Amino acid sequence: MNVLADIIARKYAEVDARKEQFPERILEQSAYFQRPAASLRQALTQPDQWGIIAEFKRRSPSAGDIASEASVQLVAAAYVEAGAAALSVLTDAPFFGGSNGDLSEARHGLSCPILRKDFVVDEYQVVEARAIGADAILLIAACLAPERVEQLARFAHELGLEVLLELHNPAEIIHLNDWVDVVGINNRNLKDFTVQISTSLQILPLLPKDMVKVSESGLNNPQTVVDLKYAGFDGFLIGEYFMRQPDPGQACRDFIQKADALENLLHGAIA
Repeated sequence: MNVLADIIARKYAEVDARKEQFPERILEQSAYFQRPAASLRQALTQPDQWGIIAEFKRRSPSAGDIASEASVQLVAAAYVEAGAAALSVLTDAPFFGGSNGDLSEARHGLSCPILRKDFVVDEYQVVEARAIGADAILLIAACLAPERVEQLARFAHELGLEVLLELHNPAEIIHLNDWVDVVGINNRNLKDFTVQISTSLQILPLLPKDMVKVSESGLNNPQTVVDLKYAGFDGFLIGEYFMRQPDPGQACRDFIQKADALENLLHGAIA
């Protein structure tokens, strides 16, 4: 079973339908379209921070319903108050239960960077991301040819958005280009949804040293994040673990506090 192939096939049809329903000229009239975007790259490289990208996620193909009735506005605000550097919001509806409205609601009253988490295959979705209040888009190497990644990334920059390029294996490094702001290593195999943290450590040494690097998926232990930070990662995308807790914002706060405590212990041992 190739879940990713199923998602992408449906995404092309979905985008064609949305182009008919909401032409680009309508999207460009959004109040968010001219808003100066916040920098995800800068947010992840602030000193003495963990670079947590806290994700709002209602469901997934592998886990089913996670928090289908959660308030995105309340959770997003709680994440920021807890110390998250940025937010990620799923906007895919068929497989993840998200919506464009979820991202716009998360945007309300918040100035931190928000990543639109979706399967971007067309320039229309980049315009759409700008219109709903996103600051950055996700491009997935497994979904796109290298030249297509560059085209979409360049177009995102023309609209003032940053780009997080997601890799899953060393062969996908050829998708990197000068228009990518952040590279994410997804520990989850998008074909069968298995998770291996070792994927991050396998690909890390192959990346440019000045690239901002994020580890994604399966991060439910603060010790793992501490280890990955000292290995060379700048940020960590965490969603399902937080969203499964009764209070996702408090879960994020507790996670950061535990990571701080572990780091202090490490410093003490070194000293």
